[in-house]
Amino acid sequence: MIRQLDVDGVPTLLAPTSGPLRAGLTFRVGTADETLPRRGITHLLEHLALAPLGLADYHFNGATASTYTSFYMQGSEEDVAGFLTAVCRTIHDLPMGRLEVEKEILRTEWSSRGSAPVREIPFWRHGARDHGLISFAEFGLPTLTEHDLRQWAARWFTPENAVLWIAGDRVPAGLRLALPAGVRQPVPAASSALPTTPAYFANGSRAVVLDSVVRRRSTASVLADVLERELFRSLRQEDGLSYAIDTSYQPRGDGYATLRALADALPEKQDAVLGGFIDVLAKLRVGRIEQADLEAAVAKREDALASPEVDADRLPTCALNLLTGEPNLTVDELRAELNSVTLADLHQVVQEVTATALLMVPDGHTADWAGFTEAPTRSTHTVTGTAYQQREGDAELRVGVDGVSYLGPGGPHTVRYAECAAMLAWPDGARRLIGYDAISVHIEPTLFDLHPGAIHVIDQQVPADRRLPMPARPPEQIPQPYAAANRRQSQQRPAPAKRSWWEIPVMVLSGLATLGVGGISLLLTLSMFITDEADGDEGWLWGMVVVCWLVTVVLALPIVLLRRRRR
Repeated sequence: MIRQLDVDGVPTLLAPTSGPLRAGLTFRVGTADETLPRRGITHLLEHLALAPLGLADYHFNGATASTYTSFYMQGSEEDVAGFLTAVCRTIHDLPMGRLEVEKEILRTEWSSRGSAPVREIPFWRHGARDHGLISFAEFGLPTLTEHDLRQWAARWFTPENAVLWIAGDRVPAGLRLALPAGVRQPVPAASSALPTTPAYFANGSRAVVLDSVVRRRSTASVLADVLERELFRSLRQEDGLSYAIDTSYQPRGDGYATLRALADALPEKQDAVLGGFIDVLAKLRVGRIEQADLEAAVAKREDALASPEVDADRLPTCALNLLTGEPNLTVDELRAELNSVTLADLHQVVQEVTATALLMVPDGHTADWAGFTEAPTRSTHTVTGTAYQQREGDAELRVGVDGVSYLGPGGPHTVRYAECAAMLAWPDGARRLIGYDAISVHIEPTLFDLHPGAIHVIDQQVPADRRLPMPARPPEQIPQPYAAANRRQSQQRPAPAKRSWWEIPVMVLSGLATLGVGGISLLLTLSMFITDEADGDEGWLWGMVVVCWLVTVVLALPIVLLRRRRR
């Protein structure tokens, strides 16, 4: 049974375990609470808090997710107490001497993550803010200062905004959670970059992925298992089209949850997997849900609830529920909810899945034929302002008092200053404005006939806290118009090979000899056609003509070869 108590003002959940003592301290702050120019500040603070403990002998870890940050420890009572006490102390006395080192570590960590099939989905659903920020690189790392980190820690890492959970018999002796007072922070409201759903977008991944938002309840978690069984049976067992099939159900903390399903595909099987995936969704949408699948999904979850360690295993989830204001049900209440789920309940959740669906399809494919609308990749409006033409091309850039628009291939793209999530600024004058809807406008002064004051106008209109200074680019990385690029290439051509003194005399002699022999060859040829008499000597005369022309060609070769060499 889970008990709730208090440790230094931090709500604490305690449950017995037969295994080793483990504990976690979770704060209600994550990437969804950041802004794009400050993307990465929570992750950086987590790393700095753990940096002094890097050579400890016990097992510990930290994690930064979309809506929470947690610190985890497993070991003896003394180790757990020492670890959590040190974390709380270090969070508000960060080892700033390691600031640049940890920034480099985080940049390396991001670059080595690879491209998971689901990484782009939050970006497409939410845009460049709140829950969509987890798809973006940690843009804020280069500019984050000690002052920024101290302010962030003081706001979010407080006892009122934390929950401690302990899988063990008691609170470890000597544990102290010395955190400054604050307030509980609510989960940020989820924005949407999708004008309508169901929608789809194409991605370079070989997987088909369904992302949906449903009300948080046991029925939705059961549906995730039912959907996985249907996809596995159809795409793997029956048709042999897919190998990796997986579903997930993840509460968001605001009364809703994300339900996802994934099926991988070989390049030559992508059409079949996409079609089969949509067929399964259509089957569930019309209510064709197997009772056996429902019973199997409920039985699987009941088995987990029957585990002797069930309360200890539920502690991290219960801590998140307590942080976000969600109810924590007992094991008996959860079991009763599961056993009350009917096929009609599942069908109701399927309608929610369908209504909010965002489908990721492989490149070169669409899903409009199945009733999905293409997610927007261009803006529906443009701004009024001064128009600047592309130096070589038909594109146009408009700079107005309320935003900028690009009108050209793939456009229009518009970002209004009031809806600008971030502006990346390079020293050479290039700018990239990223809107809340994740549509961006990239401005290269070298490619447009911009007035010298145009960039200044943009800089003045974008709020200062949205600007991100970028490092200087090498000259070869700055785009140039086609003609300018050609001029630069011509200036970089290698110098001609060194010429020898004998080339001209040889070419003159070759030319004279060619003219002489060539003239004789021409006269002989004409005489053969003009004469009307035929005799037995005509054969050897034609042979002489052929020989003369071959000699002419040989004599002309030095001229051709030497001219090519000189060029």
